[in-house]
Amino acid sequence: MKFKLLLLFMLLASVCFCQRKPVNIIFDSDMGPDYDDVGAITILHNLADRGEAHILATVASTRYDGVAGVMNVFNTYFKRPNIPIGIPKNGLDLRDWQHWSDTVLAKYPHKIKSNDEVPDAVQVYRKVLASQPDHSVTVVTVGFLTNLSNLLNTNADEYSKLNGKELVARKVKLLVCMAGRFPSGYEFNVMKDAKASQNVYTNWPTQIILSGFEIGEKILAGIPLIHNDAIKNDPVKDVFRMSIPMAKEDSLGRKSWDETAVLVAIKGYSPFYTLHHGRMSVADDGKNTWDDNGNGQAYLVEKVDYKEVEKLINELIQYQPGEAKGKR
Repeated sequence: MKFKLLLLFMLLASVCFCQRKPVNIIFDSDMGPDYDDVGAITILHNLADRGEAHILATVASTRYDGVAGVMNVFNTYFKRPNIPIGIPKNGLDLRDWQHWSDTVLAKYPHKIKSNDEVPDAVQVYRKVLASQPDHSVTVVTVGFLTNLSNLLNTNADEYSKLNGKELVARKVKLLVCMAGRFPSGYEFNVMKDAKASQNVYTNWPTQIILSGFEIGEKILAGIPLIHNDAIKNDPVKDVFRMSIPMAKEDSLGRKSWDETAVLVAIKGYSPFYTLHHGRMSVADDGKNTWDDNGNGQAYLVEKVDYKEVEKLINELIQYQPGEAKGKR
């Protein structure tokens, strides 16, 4: 009897040991002008509810009026209203042309009513990073590189005696970016704040994985969500339902650039992709090129049929708060 109990204990211990720890995530998003950011933050909360991620902060890389409230709408809807939010005080003022952000602000609860109520994104980064164990944080950015560039340029402060680059090197494990077009080309996130992109891709001190334009371009999301009649009073569904009919090219679903980056940041690249190693350079006009002889960076290359990833993303964004309780 004792021997059987010992075997059972060892089996349970091995199962617990094999379970992956939640990935500590800082999510950095322009949250518009596109709406794949909405799919991305939904996947983030879905996988957090499944115990696969721990959300440390959600910061905006744009500063249009109300963006902090929009972040708070989604965090509140997914039962995490107190996640730290920051915006760049000197960032680009770009928003969604479909005006879905105005709709979710008018319709759904949020305690943050003004951008003035939240700190600069860099302050959020420094405070959160300083409080985390060394080499434990994954940063995923699906917008402009403004905040990360500003972070690298910071000096010691009340949160840490380390400067920005030193703090990143100490606390960050991995940076995952929806950025670039490979092996070369122009991509919106890199191009719109080219100076910040140059600084980040030259000076960032940890490994970088890039989900390029070509990865998300083929993956179409949102049609199953907007036709799911069981989902009601959902800001995610509202955004896709409003936005998809406004553009002819979205008639089969919206391209899933940002969702792929979050998926890889939490689940890892290996189920879906391989890595092409090297290093990205960014010209003054925002064009990116690739050096196969570089190191420290890699872009995603498809390993499985993109339709498999498309199916998974469409499943993950059809998520209602609390559905994943107790699931792994």
